[in-house]
Amino acid sequence: MQFLRISWKIIVGLKDALVLLFLLLFFAILFVALNASPNPGMVRDGALLLTLDGVVSEQPAEVDPFMALTSTAVPVREIRQRDIVRALRLAETDKRVKAVVLDMDRFMGGGQASLAAIGDSLDAVKKAGKPVYAFATAYTDDSYQLAAHATQIWMDPLGGTILTGPGGSQPYYKGLLDQLGIKANVYRVGTFKSAVEPFTRNEQSPEAKAALTAVYDEIWGQWQADVAKARPQAQIAPMLADPAGAVEAVKGNLSQLALDRKLVDKLGDRIAFGKFIATKVGADEKKSTGGFSATPMEALLANYGPPGAGEQIGVVTIAGTIVDGEAGPGSAAGDTIAKLIYEALDQKDLKALVVRVDSPGGSVTASEKIRLAIAAAKAKKIPVIVSMANLAASGGYWVSLPADVIFAEPSTITGSIGIFGVLPSAEAGLAKIGVNADGVKTTPLSGEPDVLGGFSPEFDRVAQSAIENGYRDFITRVAAARKKTPEQVDAIGQGRIWGGGTARQIGLVDRFGGMDDALAEAAKRAGLKANGWHAVYIESQPSFAGALLGGLMPKRDASVAPVDVFAQAAWQQQLFVQRVAADLEMLTRVQGVQARCLECADFGALVTVKAESGWLKYFANLVS
Repeated sequence: MQFLRISWKIIVGLKDALVLLFLLLFFAILFVALNASPNPGMVRDGALLLTLDGVVSEQPAEVDPFMALTSTAVPVREIRQRDIVRALRLAETDKRVKAVVLDMDRFMGGGQASLAAIGDSLDAVKKAGKPVYAFATAYTDDSYQLAAHATQIWMDPLGGTILTGPGGSQPYYKGLLDQLGIKANVYRVGTFKSAVEPFTRNEQSPEAKAALTAVYDEIWGQWQADVAKARPQAQIAPMLADPAGAVEAVKGNLSQLALDRKLVDKLGDRIAFGKFIATKVGADEKKSTGGFSATPMEALLANYGPPGAGEQIGVVTIAGTIVDGEAGPGSAAGDTIAKLIYEALDQKDLKALVVRVDSPGGSVTASEKIRLAIAAAKAKKIPVIVSMANLAASGGYWVSLPADVIFAEPSTITGSIGIFGVLPSAEAGLAKIGVNADGVKTTPLSGEPDVLGGFSPEFDRVAQSAIENGYRDFITRVAAARKKTPEQVDAIGQGRIWGGGTARQIGLVDRFGGMDDALAEAAKRAGLKANGWHAVYIESQPSFAGALLGGLMPKRDASVAPVDVFAQAAWQQQLFVQRVAADLEMLTRVQGVQARCLECADFGALVTVKAESGWLKYFANLVS
């Protein structure tokens, strides 16, 4: 009996300890959540502070509660582009905002079209008579595209500016697959459908190289034109032509080189920068060292709240790879997006629909579900306008087809009209270790696709024929939507990607313009007055747990975001490793026929994670 009493006391003690632990964890989460929520009362006279820690995206992904609590990966913060643009628009007229400060010390980039839109908003702030100041330890292509629009650019003396332009090497795996005895059975249509080349070749095909070179030249030209217009005094050309010589001429002093070439205006650390801003907008009484009076972006947005006057124009965002099934924000899940559109058409009095696309494509079946839902809006006799962001390629173009008008930016990547399927088999590899395959078939397709013995010629013919039929369906839909013949679409299809400027010339898009232009066109076609409407965003809301963890995500993590030029280089290496892992995963992932542009990864925002302390450890540190 004594043993039972002692055991019972131990059990009760453990129970009480666990209850106490979870109560402490709960209140810690609640405390941080309340403090993490944007507070409208934080708006004060001073600067609008845009702390761009992370990447700019069209639709931030929801934090997975289970992965966040159990994984050792810290998610990279995603900042919604439209939030930045709206905050800057509010800053133009808000008398409390004296200036705008861009803190890009841990900025990790974004798509070129998204950054150009933010740059235009920065120009509008300056036109309204309010200066813009930028600070970073190091500037790269993406961060400098924004910094160029600043009234004054500051850089830490230990930093530098490294401009590289798009392009570089990508891995090809055929040699590795041959050594392992794995065959990537590829079924595709399109001379330029180079997405599957890493599995079938040891080098880039001439067709793919020609297509990518043309796009790189076009996009890089747009970047240089944008920067030159925003900051004409910057002497960028000599640094691009001979970067090594330019750096050696200043004996490796990268910050001095940036100052000499007028890429930046001032060298100074964060404290010096803060003191300078304080002379312009006022000091922060709570921060005596380098502090200045500032309003965070989230607080300014919360202070005004979402617009709600007038008629409703629906906006649906298709961001990320298009996948089958359901998913939360930040993932273009076919079932989820289609359902959202149908529900909005039934339950809301929409006068028009704007579709914002930032996707390299993906599943053909999911793309078709989304296209049919958008077509249902058009069937209700309301205008449908597509606004292409950084990417609207392959499946991203497929979903754009019902539009009355397609807007794109000159730096948008689109096209890639083609489809493919990849299935691996390992007959050669298994044979190397003495595993052979044999059996009985009742039909030519029995047991196919045969991963052990290799795919039969009959299966290859069936699969290839189905892919070719899917391609004909794709170009037929494009031809009908763009008022071309299938032959004309095939000539500009074949899986080739196009920059926005060329895409407009060949008729894949209608006009240049951003989201504002698309909304204005939708309002015009719906017969709405200039101030007689507001945008209603049709998107799934994060779960309670996802929203809570998203709000709790550390805004600064030195282990995740690169700061100086060497950290930037190391981060690029990390992205390369992750790309290799994602490429090889394609051979084992369950997926259907793909209308997807894998080479488009070079043109969008890259989101990565780094294995460090997990969320449980984060909360443990918080409580302790």
